[in-house]
Amino acid sequence: MILQIMLYEKEQLNVSSTKVKICGITNLDDGLYAIELGCDALGFNFYDKSKRYITPKAAAEIIGQLSGDICMIGVFVNANLKEIEQITNICKLDAVQLHGDETAEFCLSVKELGLRVIKAVRVKEKADIERILKYPTDEVLLDAYSTKDLGGTGEKFNWDWVKDFVGEKIYLAGGVNPDNIEEVLKLGVYGIDVCSGVEKSPGMKDHEKMKNLFEQINNNTSAKTSQSL
Repeated sequence: MILQIMLYEKEQLNVSSTKVKICGITNLDDGLYAIELGCDALGFNFYDKSKRYITPKAAAEIIGQLSGDICMIGVFVNANLKEIEQITNICKLDAVQLHGDETAEFCLSVKELGLRVIKAVRVKEKADIERILKYPTDEVLLDAYSTKDLGGTGEKFNWDWVKDFVGEKIYLAGGVNPDNIEEVLKLGVYGIDVCSGVEKSPGMKDHEKMKNLFEQINNNTSAKTSQSL
């Protein structure tokens, strides 16, 4: 396992200060490649109705073979506190993303377990973003509202609405991909969450798209550095 980690050790890339989370990981190869490219976090979906669902046992096996300096995040939808605690312990997760109808009080209960918490908010109109202010969480994630699914649809909302909330620790999700990543980075958000934008099918990442994403991020960062010199 040590040799495997050494071979895929995260490259020392001069990436953007924007955090990059690759979500919907279902296999070891995709996780290893995301780390090699320079991601900050990986997301594992424990919602059993999701196309990207992974069992806690399978996730634990993958996480056990990945570098420890990457944040491992479990995605839950309206799960109870006991289930979240059990899966977190099994998988050795670093953080929990609550992607359902969880209340502010429930988010606080999860935090009291000693867990870092990210609350996802589905955005249909600008007023929806204001809801992030009521959650006592470490970060929030803004995803596009869709009638198709709770997330990972590739749909986007009006990103201009985010500009008034840049001071918050926001992960921007929903339609982020290599073709629009430059536009996203200009918003100055805390982090981005990419799922379907780097997939060839639900749960299976397209490594060329992933590579292109990080190349765009690195190019953007290099351009900003040159301008500041």
